[in-house]
Amino acid sequence: MSDMITADLVDLDLSADSKEAAARALAERMVSLGRVTDLEGFLADVAAREAQMPTGLDGGIGIPHCRSAHVTEPTLAFGRSAAGIDFGAPDGPADLIFLIAAPAGADDAHLTILSALARQLMNSEFTDALRSAGDAETAAALIRGDEAAATPETPAAEGAVSASQNTAAAPAAASAGTAAASTSRTSTDVGAGASSDAGSEAGGRPFRIVAVTSCPTGIAHTYMAAESLENAGREAGVELVVETQGSAGFTRLDPEVIAAADGVIFAHDVPVREKDRFAGKPTVDVGVKAGINRPAELIGEVRERAARGEVTSGSAPSTPVERAGEAGEGYGTKLRKWLMSGVSYMVPFVAAGGLLIALGFAIGGYKVNKAPSVMDHFVWTQGDSWAALLFQIGVVSFGFLVPVLAGYIAYGMADRPGLVPGFVGGMIASTINAGFLGGLVAGLLAGGVVMGIQKINIPAALRGIMPVVVIPLISSAIVGFLMFVVVGKPIASAQKGMTDWLNGLSGSNAILLGALLGLMMCFDLGGPVNKVAYTFATAGIAVSNPSDSAMKIMAAVMAAGMVPPLAMALATTVRGRLFTQAERENGKAAWVLGASFISEGAIPFAAADPLRVIPSSMVGGAVTGALSMAFGATLRAPHGGIFVVPLIGNPFLYLIAIAAGVCVTTALVVVLKGLRKPAGQSAAGGTAPGAAAAAKEDRQPVAA
Repeated sequence: MSDMITADLVDLDLSADSKEAAARALAERMVSLGRVTDLEGFLADVAAREAQMPTGLDGGIGIPHCRSAHVTEPTLAFGRSAAGIDFGAPDGPADLIFLIAAPAGADDAHLTILSALARQLMNSEFTDALRSAGDAETAAALIRGDEAAATPETPAAEGAVSASQNTAAAPAAASAGTAAASTSRTSTDVGAGASSDAGSEAGGRPFRIVAVTSCPTGIAHTYMAAESLENAGREAGVELVVETQGSAGFTRLDPEVIAAADGVIFAHDVPVREKDRFAGKPTVDVGVKAGINRPAELIGEVRERAARGEVTSGSAPSTPVERAGEAGEGYGTKLRKWLMSGVSYMVPFVAAGGLLIALGFAIGGYKVNKAPSVMDHFVWTQGDSWAALLFQIGVVSFGFLVPVLAGYIAYGMADRPGLVPGFVGGMIASTINAGFLGGLVAGLLAGGVVMGIQKINIPAALRGIMPVVVIPLISSAIVGFLMFVVVGKPIASAQKGMTDWLNGLSGSNAILLGALLGLMMCFDLGGPVNKVAYTFATAGIAVSNPSDSAMKIMAAVMAAGMVPPLAMALATTVRGRLFTQAERENGKAAWVLGASFISEGAIPFAAADPLRVIPSSMVGGAVTGALSMAFGATLRAPHGGIFVVPLIGNPFLYLIAIAAGVCVTTALVVVLKGLRKPAGQSAAGGTAPGAAAAAKEDRQPVAA
């Protein structure tokens, strides 16, 4: 494995001034050795991964990494920057940059070696040795772990590759009852210097913790968090066993080890696999970077929870929104995640129900909503009967919108215990005509009530019935009382006021609203802002007989959402030389994605060149949204793109509005790209946080 990094892949005088330029400089070395086949395509993959979560770590380390189809073999490039480069670490710029490239189908042995490097980066002696290395060959040897590189002054002789070889062999040698495999290691060996008082309990044995670490890519952060937690465990004098759920798979912790544990730490950015194994114990649930940056704090927190008798009921919270996340994450960020959790589950009901209703109108005419129930009257040979059937199925589907929204907002906050009160509160909102706003409030109330109940110290004898009897009963009663008696009527009045306002929109006000919605749809291409605009539109048509204004808003939103991918497809056709080969190939797919109202088709372009693509898309989207409102185009279907044109009011003018926006965006992109320096003389523009959020939400179930 010594060829994973060579002297040719080391740059001890990295002159890049941004993380994009640093990735490009190191990637160019990979290309020159045939390790990467498409520079721009690979850099787009690196940028997309970087956008999911910053890869800067405390201690002056940056680890941009990704899996990519453009990588021929697992490769590591290393750069040392005198000035430092900002990779988003809390303590400042990074001077040691490791670009890790893994093929899309890398084998377990290679991934284990890369994972071992990630663990070594937590070793200050290893990083100090790299900072003092005098030449590229020495640095490469240190990273490989060559014995020749080890000296009394550079005690990193157990370097990444050597460590990885031992680590890779461990799972095969480990017995079923041993937690010393590479994917489940322990920090019980505290040594004479560890404080026995710090880790010992009343019975004389150390406090025992089991932990799980994982990240979307499963190469770097997973193993760094494991190493950091193990080191903190040794310092605290506790027994801490880590199960790393990385790209190379994972070795399950022995059930006896889990049963004997006094607490659990989850440091993860993707769902923990087989999470129910850890149910019923004090649990701290955080993002993977928290496991790297503040392990001692997590150990202290889980011990405090154990002392208070707090345990998880049924299964530990698994949703990203209930986790504490990073230290600086505020309530606003959590609230957005809770709301997006509900919206993401609601959208399929909107799409299915809306299209069925639209098809019913298309086949049976606008009086189909007056048709009798198909249970009482259905003639197999009559088109009107089939139209009524489609319409009535769609209406039933729409009936789930508010309960599903509320239920899954509560689920995002409190996991499965939040579902029952969330659905009950959502159904009450529908019953009292509180609508979409009522669903939002009901979901937040339900999640908050359940989270409050879960904090109560419950006697051990009652814990078994908490998730199936006590929590659903008490939380549903509380949420029902609040919705019926306290907040329901004011919310219903607010919902009616908003509906009346929309119905009264006309002239310049409607055009400005269309432009605003167009800007939102094109800002982050499927991300949170895009979802807010889309949800606003679908909420208006989520009734059997939507108003004319609501249908105009839906038409404007869908038209604007089609602009970015169609414009990128057109731009790659008329000015292909301004784009890489990979982008030209993506442009072909963007024709279909844009025509189908899938805004995410423009994400590869936005990730590679956000400063030109996103503003251009927003301008074109605003033009299309404004024109659609001005033309009075209407739409009953919440999705479908050009395939639902027959269901659109004023379809010809509607298509003109889309074409105008596409032409504006295409022209702006071509002009802006034409003004830049030729490829190879400048680094790619930064990474758009909005486009990255879209990639995280929609490629999951999108995730280190």
